[in-house]
Amino acid sequence: MLRFKPSLYFFFFYLTALTACDDGNNGPPAEETPPWQPTAEQSEFLDQLQEDTFRFFYETANHENGMVPDRYPGNSAASIAAVGFALSSYIIGAERGYISRNEAAELTRTTIRFFWEAPQGPEPQGNAGHKGFFYHFLDMETGLRAGQNELSTIDTSLLLAGMLTSQSYFTQNTPVEKEIRALTDSVYARVDWQWAVRNDPLVSHGWYPESGFISHNWTGYDESMILYILALGSPEYPVEPEAWEQYTDTYHWVDYYGYEHVNASPLFLHQYSHMFVDFRGIQDGYMRDRGIDYFENSTRGTLSQREYAIDNPNNWIGYGEQVWGLTASDGPGEYTITVDGTQRQLYGYRARGASALHVVDDGTIAPTAAGGSVPFAPQKTIEALHHMYDEFGDRLYREYGFRDAFNLSFRPAQLPDGWVNNQYLGIDQGPILIQIENFRTGLLWELTRENEYIQRGLKRAGFDGGWLDDLHTFSNNTSSQYVLSTN
Repeated sequence: MLRFKPSLYFFFFYLTALTACDDGNNGPPAEETPPWQPTAEQSEFLDQLQEDTFRFFYETANHENGMVPDRYPGNSAASIAAVGFALSSYIIGAERGYISRNEAAELTRTTIRFFWEAPQGPEPQGNAGHKGFFYHFLDMETGLRAGQNELSTIDTSLLLAGMLTSQSYFTQNTPVEKEIRALTDSVYARVDWQWAVRNDPLVSHGWYPESGFISHNWTGYDESMILYILALGSPEYPVEPEAWEQYTDTYHWVDYYGYEHVNASPLFLHQYSHMFVDFRGIQDGYMRDRGIDYFENSTRGTLSQREYAIDNPNNWIGYGEQVWGLTASDGPGEYTITVDGTQRQLYGYRARGASALHVVDDGTIAPTAAGGSVPFAPQKTIEALHHMYDEFGDRLYREYGFRDAFNLSFRPAQLPDGWVNNQYLGIDQGPILIQIENFRTGLLWELTRENEYIQRGLKRAGFDGGWLDDLHTFSNNTSSQYVLSTN
């Protein structure tokens, strides 16, 4: 049985959307007022989509160490961000009855214990990470660095977000759940955020043992909101609040297709942090000045991209009110095709997107773009997902839900109806499952609102208002005792 009643959540969801922020003249009003709810048919579709997407994580994971493949099928390395999404998916699975709470707890403990015990060090091989961070891709069997990929600060953050969500969920006084909480404390406290600050006070994208730090730092509105919140909330190696101030100084507030907002082109930049943090009704200094919150900002970003698809300036086949969504995804490959007499470049895996900052659009649509934005614009995203399910059938939707992407304009002789990817990507599956759950019940948001580290990170970033002001003390039920020393 679900812990949160959808009917009550819908009321809270829309009451918050209506009262949290003053739109002023900063753009169109928030969407879906009065409250909109899915039809019975749409609700059944969401039930199926969530269960099928959950099974991707549970059935493709290595239950011996918790690794989850970056992509499936195929011989793929594990993605640590996908592992973070998987940890949250196990909670959803337990709440919706796909697996038992004990099954979810056992796999969660196995996963977090592996990351605590996995070797760390500066050597290029034989380690899973260094200074508490982990490599972007790990071997599915050994859990050690796969190839020569980077020690990733953002992917480590998404992994930690999944762990902290688990810490706030598994609060029972059983040996397994107590160990989950203590292991999470240990893994999180060990991360040396201060070491990763290269251009004070900003955090670097990552580090290679062969060549050192990546020269780029996390700036601009993007998925690294969760990174800075966790870095600010660290109990051992926190960054200074100036990091958030300089991060927000690099924002670009622009009108795009009638929606004024902090622009970001691929939709995953709007989604990843919102998967784990309830930004409704809370504001930092930047958003207080703009009169909205980050949730409304991402609503505008989502709707502006839908308007771009309706306009369809490049005349791609299929774009419209119910087929839209540009984000990081697979694509047909590096090809040049002719559309309406104009040569167009296609890509393989690429961060596609549309905003006033830049447009990368080769006709490839990813269902996760709409799926990960369900809380921001429920009616339009759910209608789009349901339409794609009905329209393309099992060409696009198989045993684990939506395949990663499709391109109806790429039609070589062997693909007269267009290209559809044959793989699933873990980092694109996660937003679909988690954000639909956040819309329907608020499950993940309710959990992370109770986590002391996320509370601390938000407050040190200057957030206040709404639910954050109602928390008089840290309310996370953890002992804050590390399993071992954090040296």
